[in-house]
Amino acid sequence: MDTSRYRKIIYWLLPLLGIGFCLWYVKNSTCDVVYSDYIRLVNSYLPDVYDPARFFVPDVLTRIPINYLCRIINVGLFGFSVTLERVLGVISLGLAGWVLGIYCKNRRIGIGWFALLMAVMFSLNKWEMLTNGSGWSHFFAFACFYYHELVLDRVWAGEEKNGDRIKLLVLPWLIILGTAGPYCAIYAVTILMSYLFCMVRGRMRENEWDMRYIAYMACTLIPLLLYILSNSFAVEEHAGATGRSLMEILSDHPAFPVRFLLKSFAGILVGGEELQELVKQGMITDRTIYLIGLFVVCGYLFALWLNLRFRFYEKTLLPMMLLVGGGLNHILIFISRYIFESESYALSSRYALQFQVGILGMVITFALAWNQGIKQDVQGNRGMKRDIHGKQRGNQYVNGNPDSTGTSHTVWVIWRRCLIALFCLAILSGNGYTTYHEIQKAPYREENFENMAAMALQVPDMDEEELKAMDKELSDLFEYRKGVDKIQDALRILKEHGWNVFR
Repeated sequence: MDTSRYRKIIYWLLPLLGIGFCLWYVKNSTCDVVYSDYIRLVNSYLPDVYDPARFFVPDVLTRIPINYLCRIINVGLFGFSVTLERVLGVISLGLAGWVLGIYCKNRRIGIGWFALLMAVMFSLNKWEMLTNGSGWSHFFAFACFYYHELVLDRVWAGEEKNGDRIKLLVLPWLIILGTAGPYCAIYAVTILMSYLFCMVRGRMRENEWDMRYIAYMACTLIPLLLYILSNSFAVEEHAGATGRSLMEILSDHPAFPVRFLLKSFAGILVGGEELQELVKQGMITDRTIYLIGLFVVCGYLFALWLNLRFRFYEKTLLPMMLLVGGGLNHILIFISRYIFESESYALSSRYALQFQVGILGMVITFALAWNQGIKQDVQGNRGMKRDIHGKQRGNQYVNGNPDSTGTSHTVWVIWRRCLIALFCLAILSGNGYTTYHEIQKAPYREENFENMAAMALQVPDMDEEELKAMDKELSDLFEYRKGVDKIQDALRILKEHGWNVFR
């Protein structure tokens, strides 16, 4: 078997192994019972999942239309199974892994680097999203984001395939209006910025404007505006919000945004729950978490600098798009969560899917930069170098990089590699530590779901006094704090039709 075929198999196999691992985790940490957001979903859309009145509403786009199709299939064939949607979430995570596999294969990024990417992709720092099946469409949305960015990357590099430019016109409509939901904002902004860059940079290189990018931008901006319009009709509930404006919060706590953001950066290196547990044990303090967050910020800045230094953006946009998107996601979470005035929100596992975007961009950048500026002695051809696509170039600077002068291992090259190794080791160690501890917690999470399932069988038959007496216990157990009567209503619907835990 030739080397290229072997590498291609690995690029497909590692995401498949990641899917198997996450499915194993879901199996051993959950059971099939509705809770949390599913209570609202049952009361809102069941039993008649075909009712058009539940679909044709002003804020339909905020409800993620693809979920309607999934719900119809789930109810009709699987009796409204939460496990089904958890499996869909894991498979969608695998799709994202395969998209990055295609990119790594095309860019000849080594298997070791791709393995690190997959360690981040399938890390259990996303345990809350994995166990809550209602978020499966978010996993699917990010796979779509990556695919769109992959297509744009090919077009910009002059390696487009048949239909790629048509995809640039069609994909934003399908993604933003069909599956992205609230995640469409950062995706759309990142894509629009990328189109603008391609248009301006193309003008500088070719001395003429490529007006096709105007059409691409329009096909992203219009569905984004439609989503914003639909979102304006949504009624949002923020239980626990203090109601104070950002300026009021800043007047009392000027450092709050910095502390919040540093914790959000720290939580993607080491799981937020693990960090909070270490604080409780007295092993670290909040200041340590801030330092970890600052370390991750330095990793971002270093990766951005490498992109600019070696001008990777001339041939590949994906790493820069991921870095920008990841950074903007941190800002978005702060803007949407400062109303709770709690730094701990930044450490929630539910945001790991968004925050990991930047880490993926960081790793890809490090992979591309590892061999930059180092002379390759290939087949006796001294002075030959390889660019980021693995192609040999003569005795010249790679991508205009002056680091390639002098001896092959300059002090700067050694320092650069040491920094890259340090950040990669931290990423691998942090995600490994989080995943290891989450595997240990899996039996306890499963036990909690089993207690939930046992209680769910009793709730439909409780009278008003029993419900009132168990208000706090039921609210905490089912992670739903908008009325135990709604929990009972949802479970009665399921019992009446023999769905979910009542199958």
